[in-house]
Amino acid sequence: GSRRGGTALMRTAQSRPQPIPVYAEMSSINPVFLLPEALKARGPEIAEGFVASLTMGAGQFCTNPGLLLGVKGEALDAFLAAAGEAVKASAAQTMLTPGIHGAYEDGTGALAGHPQVREIARGPAGDGPYQCQAALFAAAATDFLLEEALQAEVFGASALVVECADLADMQRVAAHLEGQLTATLQLDDGDLEAAKALLPVLERKAGRVLANGWPTGVEVCHAMVHGGPFPATSDSRTTSVGSAAIQRFLRPVCYQNLPAGLLPQALEDGNPLDVSRLVDGKRELSR
Repeated sequence: GSRRGGTALMRTAQSRPQPIPVYAEMSSINPVFLLPEALKARGPEIAEGFVASLTMGAGQFCTNPGLLLGVKGEALDAFLAAAGEAVKASAAQTMLTPGIHGAYEDGTGALAGHPQVREIARGPAGDGPYQCQAALFAAAATDFLLEEALQAEVFGASALVVECADLADMQRVAAHLEGQLTATLQLDDGDLEAAKALLPVLERKAGRVLANGWPTGVEVCHAMVHGGPFPATSDSRTTSVGSAAIQRFLRPVCYQNLPAGLLPQALEDGNPLDVSRLVDGKRELSR
């Protein structure tokens, strides 16, 4: 969860006499694209789902939706109003450590004090130590593109809504983003063309692209990718969740022209271990 910590580990690993790979999750704001037709048709419903995802576990998830993008207008205003009310109704939650809470307070304080940012809502203050008070902010796309401070992750239940002039503006912001663990499209049938334009960008920016859901749900399955381009992770070629994660612990070895008696069992003629494998490029399934 720390870019500084992750890059320090990468440097340390590479300076070893025998360098080793580092698979670190470091920084991700997990953008959510609120496409116009979906926002118009079900803005309050989307707002409710968003705040539930934002505040789950005091926002202490690497896949927490920390950035939302929408086109300025009545539909986005209605979404902000509904999301703001949901944030105000979200009880404070204790964060994992005093240090995490302190960093969260610093991050939300910087956003609240930024001249180009306006505060939409804050949750009620807690009555105990180290409690996360949910926060929702908004800024114009032009300011977001210019201000690096607005693009930093705030680990916890805080999110920034970027107000775009139009879909082309949204496309520019998407292209400007750093690598992410996830990117989410909230869309209806009328948004398919806009989504098609965004997908080539998002495929390069995120390890997991999802539609009409929320990124805080991560299923352990064959298809899951929990990783992404730097700085989301230190190595975008693998995943930390799902069966493909085993690639992190493997190293390829080629056995060329070895006698049958020297081959590993999995490679022997007759397939004594009954495993699925490729033989001369053809799939041989286990029985």
